[in-house]
Amino acid sequence: MKLTMLLGDAAQAVSGKLYILGGGWSIIGPEPTQMAIAIKVEVPWTEANQRHTLQLVLVDEDGHPVGFPTPAGTQTVELSLDFGVDRPPGLKPGTPLDVPLAINLSPFPLAPDRRYVWRCSIDGRFENDWEVSFTTRPVHKTPNA
Repeated sequence: MKLTMLLGDAAQAVSGKLYILGGGWSIIGPEPTQMAIAIKVEVPWTEANQRHTLQLVLVDEDGHPVGFPTPAGTQTVELSLDFGVDRPPGLKPGTPLDVPLAINLSPFPLAPDRRYVWRCSIDGRFENDWEVSFTTRPVHKTPNA
């Protein structure tokens, strides 16, 4: 499979297309900011007509999963979804099929002045280019008057 990911402010997947608002950024914050992950999966002909599982995990610059304390303990920032695409009648055999996915996330706190990476895997398989990274701005201190 081939996968393309883009960060944005908001995204929608409608009628086989991606609609992205404020797309293409790689620097945010430092305050919690809404974000969207727009994904286009190109499914080979041979992998159509079956279900696939896509997983996203947010890792820090050291490659460690990002987690937040909750009443149930630390929870890592991970998303999982199932997708599939059927071969339409009359499509030339061998034609890859596109699956657009849009994931919109509510603002959540991230440490300032850090690098983060959304890593994606499909059916447990990971490719080096199946990720998108971003940096949070440092906190600017105002000088004392």
